[in-house]
Amino acid sequence: MQKSPTPQSAAALDNRQLDLPLFAEPGSVSSPSPSSASAPPASPGGSPAKPPHVAPPATLLAPDGSKLRSVVIGPRTLHYALKRSARRSIGFAIDSTGLTITAPRWVTLADIETAITEKQRWIFTKLIEWQTRVEQRALPKVDWKDGAEVPYLGQPVRVTLGAPRGTLAFNALDAALQIPLPLQADPQQIKDRVQGWLQGEAKRLFGERLAIYAEKLGVNYRAYALSSAATRWGSCSSDGKIRLNWRLIHFPLSIIDYVVAHELAHLREMNHSPRFWETVESIFPEFREARQTLKSHPPELLPTL
Repeated sequence: MQKSPTPQSAAALDNRQLDLPLFAEPGSVSSPSPSSASAPPASPGGSPAKPPHVAPPATLLAPDGSKLRSVVIGPRTLHYALKRSARRSIGFAIDSTGLTITAPRWVTLADIETAITEKQRWIFTKLIEWQTRVEQRALPKVDWKDGAEVPYLGQPVRVTLGAPRGTLAFNALDAALQIPLPLQADPQQIKDRVQGWLQGEAKRLFGERLAIYAEKLGVNYRAYALSSAATRWGSCSSDGKIRLNWRLIHFPLSIIDYVVAHELAHLREMNHSPRFWETVESIFPEFREARQTLKSHPPELLPTL
C-alpha cells in the first residue's frame, strides 16, 4: 500500500487482478442526450405526437447489491464500487469483484475522481491484463473423452481409452496416454485417471530435479510435497520444507527446473534480494526467461483439470 496525506495523490494500490473488465466505450451505458428530452414533434392533426418509449439506462450493481459509480476518463467510462472507512488515504483494489475504491469519509467525490485520474494508467493496465487472462483461460478447456489432449512437459499428450491388458500406459514416442476405461466412460472418470497420472509424474520428476539442483547448490532440504495452490508455483519454509505445484508438469522441463532452483535458493536466502537472484543464477543461468514465462502463465490460466 502506498499512502499519502493528501487524497489527490494518495492511492494505496493492491496488485490483485480483476475478474471482469469494468470499463466501457462511450455509449455502452449512457443517459439520454438533451435533444432526446425536448418536446415531441406535433402529429399531422396538430396534437403532440406520443413520445417514443426510451428505456432507462442500465444500473450496474456491485456484488453486495450497491450501485456502482462511474467516471468518464477520456474516451472511456470507468465503473467502480465506493466504500467509506476510517482510513487516512484513498485505496484502490482490483479483484474478482471489480474495481473497489476505499476512501476516508471526509474525502469528496471530486477528490476521489482526481485520484482515479492520476492512477488511470495503472487501473486500465490491470483491467486489460485481467481481460486477456480471462480470454486465454477459455481456450484450453479439456473435453474429457477418447482423443482428449492435455499438456505434459510442454507437449500435448493424447488420451486414448480401452488400454490393452487393462493397465494405464504412456507411450512417449507417440505422445499417447492409454487409459484402461471403456469408450463410454464418464468424463469425470477419465479426468480422475489422467490427473492421477499427471500428479504421479510430477511427484517422480520433481523429486529427481530437486536432487540434481540441491547437489549443485550444496544444500539439503528437509522434505518435499506437491501442492495445488491457486496462485503459487512453489514455496520453501525456513525449516527446509519445499512444496511444488503439481501443475508445473504441464510446462517444459526448463520451467520446472527454474522453480526447483528458485525454491532451493531460499535455503540460502529467505528473501528476494540481489543475493538471492545471484544464488538462483549460479545453478540456473537461464532463470530470467523462465521467470518471464511463468509471469505470463499464472496457475489460473492452465487447463481446468
